[in-house]
Amino acid sequence: MTVPYRPLPLDLSDVRYAHGPDSSPRPGVPQGRTTAWQLDASDVYPGTTRTVWTHVPARLDPREPAAVAVFNDGWWYLDPDGEVRGGVVLDNLVAAGAVPPTIGVFVDPGVLAGPGPKHRNVEYDADDDRYATFLVEEVLARVGREHRLTDDPARTVVVGGSSGGNAAFTAAWHRPDRFGQAVCFLSSFAQMPGGNPYPRLLAAGARRPVRWFLQAAHRDLGWNRSHDNWFAENLRVAAALAESGQDVRLVVGDGGHSPQHAGVLLPDALRWAFHGCT
Repeated sequence: MTVPYRPLPLDLSDVRYAHGPDSSPRPGVPQGRTTAWQLDASDVYPGTTRTVWTHVPARLDPREPAAVAVFNDGWWYLDPDGEVRGGVVLDNLVAAGAVPPTIGVFVDPGVLAGPGPKHRNVEYDADDDRYATFLVEEVLARVGREHRLTDDPARTVVVGGSSGGNAAFTAAWHRPDRFGQAVCFLSSFAQMPGGNPYPRLLAAGARRPVRWFLQAAHRDLGWNRSHDNWFAENLRVAAALAESGQDVRLVVGDGGHSPQHAGVLLPDALRWAFHGCT
C-alpha cells in the first residue's frame, strides 16, 4: 500500500486534522437509539451521581450478544457536534460491517455534592481496580439487564482520552477478562498519583492479554520539560508495551492536548480494536 505524500506541518502547536467520512452521518445509514439514564448510587464511589448514555445500533438482533464499547467522559465522546462523535462513528461502522454490532456505553465521571476534589481525577487517575470494578459491576451490569452483551473480552473495548485515557488503560490492566481492547488518547500518565506505574510494571515482567491503541501528540502538556511531560510518558508506556511483546499500536500526531486528533482517529481505532471480530 502506498501512502500519499503529505507535507509535515512546521507549526506543531496549532494543527487541525480533517475528519473522515465515518465521523459524519452518512446518507442511508440508519441512526441508532440513544438513551440517557442516571446512576445515582454507587458502592464503589459512594455519594457520586452521574449520567450514562446507552447507544444501540439500528437493527440490532436482540438474540445475539452485542459487542461493547465503553467511553469515558461520556457526553464529550458522544456529542454529535463535538470532535469525537462516538455514536455517529458506531452507526457508520456497524452499518458498513467494519465492526460487529456494538452497543456504545458513554459514562460521565461522577459528581459529588459539596466541595472537594474533582471526582473525574479521583476516578480516572488512580492506578487501582476501583474504576474497572465500577464499570463491570455497576454500569455494564445495569446495561446488561436491558440488552444482551458479550462476555468476550476481544469484543469489548474501553476508550478514553487525557485522564480518561488513564482510566481506559487501567481498567483493561486490572480486568483483561472483561476489557480485551483499550483505546487511549493523550493519556495523562504524567499526573497519576505516585507517578506513571506502567513502564516499571511492564519492565518487571507484568503482561496482560490486551491489545492497546495509544495516541500521543508532539505538543502535549509539558512536551519540553524534564518532568510532568505528557508526551514523554505516553512514549514510555508505548515503548514498554512493545519491549514486553504486547500488541500495541501507537499513533503520534501534531498539535497539543486536544481531543481533535482523537476524534479523527476514532473510526480507525475501533476498526483496529475489533479486527477479526466481524
